[in-house]
Amino acid sequence: MAHKFHRGFTAAEKTELWDRWKRGESLKAIGRAFGKQSSSIYFLVAPHGGFRPAERRRSRLALTLAEREVISRGVTAHRSARSIAKLLGRSPSTVSREMNRNGGYDRYRATLADENAWARARRPKCCKLASSPRLRRAVAGKLRLDWSPEQIAGWLKRTHPEDECNQVSHETIYRSLFVQTRGVLKKELLSHLRSKRSMRRSKPVDPDGDRRGHIKDIVSIRQRPAAVEDRAVPGHWEGDLLSGPNNSYIATLVERHTRYVMLAKVAGKDTRTVVTALIKQAKKLPKELYKSLTWDRGKELTDHRRFTLATKIDVYFCDPQSPWQRGSNENTNGLLRQYFPKGTDLSVHSQAYLNKVARQLNERPRETLQFETPAERFSACVASTG
Repeated sequence: MAHKFHRGFTAAEKTELWDRWKRGESLKAIGRAFGKQSSSIYFLVAPHGGFRPAERRRSRLALTLAEREVISRGVTAHRSARSIAKLLGRSPSTVSREMNRNGGYDRYRATLADENAWARARRPKCCKLASSPRLRRAVAGKLRLDWSPEQIAGWLKRTHPEDECNQVSHETIYRSLFVQTRGVLKKELLSHLRSKRSMRRSKPVDPDGDRRGHIKDIVSIRQRPAAVEDRAVPGHWEGDLLSGPNNSYIATLVERHTRYVMLAKVAGKDTRTVVTALIKQAKKLPKELYKSLTWDRGKELTDHRRFTLATKIDVYFCDPQSPWQRGSNENTNGLLRQYFPKGTDLSVHSQAYLNKVARQLNERPRETLQFETPAERFSACVASTG
């Protein structure tokens, strides 16, 4: 049985392939565009960790293929290295070294010499984590605490502001994780990344439809005071439910000014259960630090008036199909999926465990807080209330 020949990718096709990958196209979509299996695309992209390889360029000082052909013709004509060098306008030592490293005077071939030179030119730079064991251990330790590379890079910069030897960019961390041929960070650390991916991908955008029913006496987010909108003062929260199978839920609350997180175990999604849990959670804080709550259009807060009467906390509702209006909470829910992956039963987790997860999140530095932690910011707010 004859085997079908599968040709490789030309330089132009590789350029187009990486362009498509950077735009976020899937492996299957790219494969269809080139008439190839998705596995062919994967085996080209994966060794680079999803990072586009830098375009290689020859040094302007290096011998060109045309110059090497002049050397080859000179060898055939039995000319000396000095006379060949004069033809090229090069130093005789340059021509002599070129012939010696590529078979000598009698066996020199221009094409083979050019290929060997191109191969020898690969001198991969040793990355910062590979040359600094102390820095590598610090990065690995924070990754095991589920910190993101951005958080680690920001924390290092804040901790060692004048010492660049103890700083590293988040891109270097990602490359050291995704490009395993570097042999710097162990592959097991990939499991601590929020996305759980093994190589760099563009972020997908998922539209969020609104299938919820009508809630009476809604106060629109558009009526929310300006002080809430600009995050100038603490005490204004965003909330939502994180859902799992078997009717399991966790109430998530995020303070807009400090990004401080609180989690509450709820036995179900019915409004009585959710509102009761939120009332209990609200009473744990000083009234100066809980002034308003912004929720989406979920029917779990149909009884929002009971929450307001019990806590004196105003409730505002987002516009339909506008999850971005609760941006801090949406981002936090994404972070929480690192601890509570989709498809896992949330009812098995105790309130003590939820408090532990919230504490870990609150002790992770945030770029939006200039890499301070939510816990630090929130503690300062608590101290200011007396």
